[in-house]
Amino acid sequence: MFSEARQLLALISDSLSTLEDTCARNKTTIPNLREPFTPASEAFRTDPQAARAASIISAAALQLEAIFTAPQVSLYHIVAGSSKAAALRVCLESNVTEILREAGLEGMHVNDLAKINGQDPMKLSRFLRYLSTCHVFVELSPDVFANNRISSLMDTHKSVRDLLAQPEEKYTNTNGMAAFVGHHLDETFKSAAYAWETLVDPEMGKSSETTAAPFNKVYNTKETFFSYYELPEQIDRRRRFGIAMQGVEKMQPPSAILNAFDWDKLPSESVVVDVGGGVGAACLSLSEHFPGLRLVVQDLPGIIDSAHEVWSKRNPKAISSGQVLLQVHDFFTEQPQKQPAVYFFKHVLHNWSDEKCKEILIRLRESAGGATRLVLMESLISYSCHNPGADYTVPSNHVEAPKPLLANFGTVNEMGYVLDMIMFLILNSQERTFRGMDLLLRSSGWKIVGVRGQAFDSSFFQIEAEPI
Repeated sequence: MFSEARQLLALISDSLSTLEDTCARNKTTIPNLREPFTPASEAFRTDPQAARAASIISAAALQLEAIFTAPQVSLYHIVAGSSKAAALRVCLESNVTEILREAGLEGMHVNDLAKINGQDPMKLSRFLRYLSTCHVFVELSPDVFANNRISSLMDTHKSVRDLLAQPEEKYTNTNGMAAFVGHHLDETFKSAAYAWETLVDPEMGKSSETTAAPFNKVYNTKETFFSYYELPEQIDRRRRFGIAMQGVEKMQPPSAILNAFDWDKLPSESVVVDVGGGVGAACLSLSEHFPGLRLVVQDLPGIIDSAHEVWSKRNPKAISSGQVLLQVHDFFTEQPQKQPAVYFFKHVLHNWSDEKCKEILIRLRESAGGATRLVLMESLISYSCHNPGADYTVPSNHVEAPKPLLANFGTVNEMGYVLDMIMFLILNSQERTFRGMDLLLRSSGWKIVGVRGQAFDSSFFQIEAEPI
């Protein structure tokens, strides 16, 4: 028998050959860690074979690290998560990425960097050196730092002069990634420190209420996460969160909405209802590619007001022609759109406990026709073990990672698991396994008939269900 390490090395070698051959065929390249991120640098992942090969390489390398690194060091990698987050927040809030971008490829000495952002250079060098050790930023020579592929993701692409003059506008008109990082390093990071205290709280620990989250304990509020953002004094956090969610949209595959369902097979004039659809980002894409569909975007009054502004700029003809209807609706109440072709949900159910999700889904089942389909875009959390049984696996073409890798590709596939933790921290809710989603839907009058997505990306699955 080959040792596990030899098997992992063979997986890396074989997968790298596959990746190189695929990139050569597609005229794409493997990214350079030292160069700033650009969307084009991720083009190689659009080929499923290349994406899988890259995931196998990463998973095998991380598993080798777990084998050969002293266990106390590996454990400390986890313990030190708070230290990494603290260092990263200092650099984000003090505009280090933008300052280093303006400095260019030669980088900048920490003394000069500190003169611009007002930080103590000795302390700032410690934060930057720690992050560089984790491959975020790079130390070119003693105390001289520059951006790399990972740190450049926090770049707002604004001038340092503008950032210093208008710090409250830091995230406005950006791609949302820096705002996404800022949100997680603020509310979510602080909430994480109170996870245990929340679980042992006699009132909060066993509660399924949205207001029983660690977020509520750390901010000492009875408001839900979203209603807390509506408080006047939280306007900056509310704005940052809205921009951050636009960043999340950019993280998903560009074709995720279009490939979520066979939209082109629906008859002309079929009605698609985007329930809890926000400002209608998903329907904007559908309206452009499938003009024969009638689209309804539903959400609460303030959000629908914002939706009118968005559509008036992006696709006013869709509104004036009647192709798209922006409708105020609370999804805990009776659904006004009866027997449509599709009820569509995008990252909605993960905001709610099973009890609340059942209320939402039962309302839809009551209004569905026999041919109505429910299409969900949600994370699906895979088990880390191999072959747990047919009742527990995702029923599609999702292939587990090859042994001896963890079946779920380990921390390469961490995003969905991180989202699961975040849902607990801020909303006392959850991402779900396939089995959990299946049981939830069946208890609400629906059954799953198909799943689309990639096993090595737990964040973006498309689930199709029909009425029972």
